[in-house]
Amino acid sequence: MSLAEKKRSKAVLKAIRRGSTIRQDEFWSPRDPDKLTSPFKNFTAEEWSRFRADTPMTLSEKEVDRMRSLNDPVSIDEVERIYLSLSRLLSAHVESSISLFKQRARFLSLRGQKTPFIIGIAGPVAVGKSTVARILKELLARWPANPKVELVTTDGFLLPNSTLRRRRLMNRKGFPESYDSVALLRFLSAIKAGKPKVTAPVYSHLTYDVQKGQTVTVQRPDILIFEGINVLQSRELPKAGMSVPFLSDFFDFSIYIDADERDIERWYVERFMGLRETAFTNPKSFFHRYSELSEDAGYAIAQGLWDNINLINLHQNILPTRPRADLVLRKGPDHMIEHVALRKL
Repeated sequence: MSLAEKKRSKAVLKAIRRGSTIRQDEFWSPRDPDKLTSPFKNFTAEEWSRFRADTPMTLSEKEVDRMRSLNDPVSIDEVERIYLSLSRLLSAHVESSISLFKQRARFLSLRGQKTPFIIGIAGPVAVGKSTVARILKELLARWPANPKVELVTTDGFLLPNSTLRRRRLMNRKGFPESYDSVALLRFLSAIKAGKPKVTAPVYSHLTYDVQKGQTVTVQRPDILIFEGINVLQSRELPKAGMSVPFLSDFFDFSIYIDADERDIERWYVERFMGLRETAFTNPKSFFHRYSELSEDAGYAIAQGLWDNINLINLHQNILPTRPRADLVLRKGPDHMIEHVALRKL
């Protein structure tokens, strides 16, 4: 250990002992594999792609194009380079989980079906979480064993707009307090309890609201992908020794989609401007009024939404959860994944 590393290690330990706030990059950086205190093993995209081994490509170029979100240029080459290795890794984790279940069943002389393997996907707005989730869903469902894979997002667990308006939280939509945390925990708890049918509310991006009376039913999948900006967030602890679970307590594996803040901002604004010429033109769209503005006015609105809502949420609630993930996919300016950080065992 070099003298500089010893000094850095001592500084971190001293800060921990005195309860000081420590910057995340003192512990971990996806682009610095030499961080002394990092719990992650870091790989370039090229290094990561070698772990694909003989994992077959089961998606066509047309299918990848269909799963791509607006302004997310993921390609079949990107799937081969990053996602096939990730699929292989997740396969190993699922197989290990099944093996442990069988051993425990023998040990306890139990009968029953294993509960679903839950994968949490987190990250800021506009970073491409939905695309990652959809691609993984299709890849995992095409494993030789043909597992049943379901995808649920946290959008449906947002409080209705009427409730948010009453609580003056419309400008805090996406912040922890804008979600029905009880419903979120009940949903994941029921999934992990092995209930045969569990319902989740449905959200409409057109009306920008939860659809009253509409639900989606999850029927005991082998794998559940649970995606949303808030899934790795902790919550305020109750007093008087009451216990409280976190969403991540129910995850078997978690992924954080990361990128430079300036790139995320650019992607958000570009996406907003793209939607302004497409989805927002629908008269039923909550944001229809923005489609009728001039281009300059549209840019000003998008920038204001980023500066006053999404950037604050990123700093306060989303980015601090990054070190809690099992794996971090770090994107470059072109939306392509450049680095992969995997938590050490």
